[in-house]
Amino acid sequence: MNKTTSIIIPTFNEHDNIKTLVQRLSKALSGYEYEILFVDDNSSDGTAELAESLQTEYPIKVIVRRDKRGLASAVVDALSHVSGNNIIVMDADLQHPPEVVPNLIKAVEQGADIGVASRYIEGGGCQGWSFTRRMISRGAIFLAHLLLPATRKVNDPMSGFFIFKKNVVKDTHLNPAGFKILLEILMIGKFQKVIETPFTFVIREKGESKLNTRQQINYLKHIYSLMQRTGEFLRFIKFILVGGSGVLVNYGLYWILTRFAGFTPLDDASSGGIISGNLAMAISIETSIITNFLLNNFFTFADRNTGGIFRFFGRLLNFNLICLIGGLIQIGIANLLTITLGIYDLIAIPIAIIIATLWNYLLNNWWTWRH
Repeated sequence: MNKTTSIIIPTFNEHDNIKTLVQRLSKALSGYEYEILFVDDNSSDGTAELAESLQTEYPIKVIVRRDKRGLASAVVDALSHVSGNNIIVMDADLQHPPEVVPNLIKAVEQGADIGVASRYIEGGGCQGWSFTRRMISRGAIFLAHLLLPATRKVNDPMSGFFIFKKNVVKDTHLNPAGFKILLEILMIGKFQKVIETPFTFVIREKGESKLNTRQQINYLKHIYSLMQRTGEFLRFIKFILVGGSGVLVNYGLYWILTRFAGFTPLDDASSGGIISGNLAMAISIETSIITNFLLNNFFTFADRNTGGIFRFFGRLLNFNLICLIGGLIQIGIANLLTITLGIYDLIAIPIAIIIATLWNYLLNNWWTWRH
């Protein structure tokens, strides 16, 4: 077994950080077999030349890409050049402290297929971040956890500082966009165990940050791409279709009850009309909840439909609890629109249904049919 650890470091105009980074890595990895592979996107500040000048003192390889850019794609290109079975990805800007690298190696030695340096477990953190940047980071993680269920195994799937065994990506087609290569590996790679180790993301001292609006757009594109390639986008479409059928059941039954079955419409001014209309809406909601559950359980989430009869009724209970809250949301909004704002009930009800349906999707995807 090759015990060499290959450290992939994408670079673009990081000249002022290279020497310090290499020296700190050398000190941290004293006693380990390792190599450093810089993948430079044709920097104009002499980054690649400086890295090459250090090859006589340190185990360094340098690849210069003249017609491509992007951190994630740089990592993919580097995979065919590494010598080690264990591969670390980290930034060149010293915001990923080299002293944490031995902890990542230990994670693999403890049986992990992937080890993640995490900002969001006990002992981790982000130095000097504004409230806005913290919220953006948390929001990005929430979006990944919501839309890409396999990432829920990791508290910090947005980390750019991690280690993985080479076999994790063997015979896989990695096609990342932007910065978040770990997302790609978590969704496409073949692995069993992930260990997170804490680290503090520190303030950049030299050079300029590469984070910008374009990278945030690339992140959204990457999420969408992964949803398509892993079937999660198709699942979302199925859920919407099932939700649409539930809307028809919900709306249609309310219409039948209030127009043909003797229930009074919700927008009737009398107190009796309000009670009767809400009762009609409650019956409609519960009927649509049951039909939606059955369709989602055997159609949308068929691959997660595991366990026996107790799991089935457990999911049904979860689904009911979530959707009943959604029903209360629907009733509250419908009453607000019709009684308070005077909007016609056959207009107000669909608006309330749409809002409640979004609630139902978010919570049921997260909880009822956990990955």
